Amino acid sequence: MKPLEGLIVLDFAQYLAGPSAALRLADLGARVIKVERPQGGDNGRRLVFKNLISDNDGVLFHTINRNKESFTADLKDPADLTAVKELIKQADILIENFRPGIMDKLGLGYEDVKKINSKIVYGTVSGYGLDGPWVKRPGQDLMIQSLSGLTLLNGNQDDLPTPIALAMADTYAGIHLVQGILACIYRRFKTGEGGRVSVSLLESMLDLQFEFIATYINDDHTLPTRAKVNNAHVYLPAPYGIYATQDSFIALAMGSLPDLGEILDLPALADYADDASAFAQRDKIKQLIQATLTQDTTENWLAKLKSKNYWASEVLNWKELIDRPGFKSLDMLVHVGRPGHRDIITTRCPIRIDGEIYKSNKWAPALGEDTQKIMQEFKITKGDAN
Repeated sequence: MKPLEGLIVLDFAQYLAGPSAALRLADLGARVIKVERPQGGDNGRRLVFKNLISDNDGVLFHTINRNKESFTADLKDPADLTAVKELIKQADILIENFRPGIMDKLGLGYEDVKKINSKIVYGTVSGYGLDGPWVKRPGQDLMIQSLSGLTLLNGNQDDLPTPIALAMADTYAGIHLVQGILACIYRRFKTGEGGRVSVSLLESMLDLQFEFIATYINDDHTLPTRAKVNNAHVYLPAPYGIYATQDSFIALAMGSLPDLGEILDLPALADYADDASAFAQRDKIKQLIQATLTQDTTENWLAKLKSKNYWASEVLNWKELIDRPGFKSLDMLVHVGRPGHRDIITTRCPIRIDGEIYKSNKWAPALGEDTQKIMQEFKITKGDAN
């Protein structure tokens, strides 16, 4: 039995942050019913990467919404809204990421839903929080990264502000939403009452940078400076970074520079035995290391570094990674696909409980695929509105 079996989740969310939270709950055993508008459904269905489409939906939608059911309802239609409220009466969790105020206008804000079902845990994802001067700004990942200060940590000193090339804000907000929901569910077991869990993309990006922001504030508000070469962390000394070798790249983490100098036959590094000098002179040190590493292959350097237990790693692309025994041993991939359509390969839930891996090959639902089945099961009719 999966740990969340028996919980019913209503997923009103679109795109990534909210749906990714609902996906994680589904992976852990919850039943997730995706509530979508009849005309087009989740806008994420039309978010397409590199023209990859399966059964008229973007492959990205399939990866985020696998293992769910789809229930269509026009929330502006009284009969459909009543049907949704009947679902809410029987649900444990509701997730939404509309702009602040939209669910209230529809009669499905937290205070409205609480009157329908006092035990429900109501999860909200916003861009910038539920109030304040930025509340109406679009909650878009690149905009959030840029506003949060994150883009000034990546790349080298003379580079433009550089975003992380992933939907970091959406992903982390989804993770934080799951944490809050599970905490609220635990409280409900003790008190019998539900509650509202709110996260925002901006708060999640600020939390991601907690080490750096705390350092800045406690360092007399002195802004960090990226290294001129091989920057990988604005607050760590050399050798921390990624370096070119004769044939590819190698990552060097924290370690003694004198020890590294012996391994690389680079005696000049013995002059930097303390962190203060290793940080103050990091650009000069990194240039010395870089010039040496280009003289041999990654394989040969790694053999020398690992023989001395120095923290180092090869730098892999996905093709190289997927072929490695270390990746294969994780059993990270899962095949999902609607009947009659080709399978889509994606990653599984990364959580193991009691050593068990949770996989599901249930497909992302077609729009409204489960509406009639759910209405019969939950004894809902459109006539309830009358």
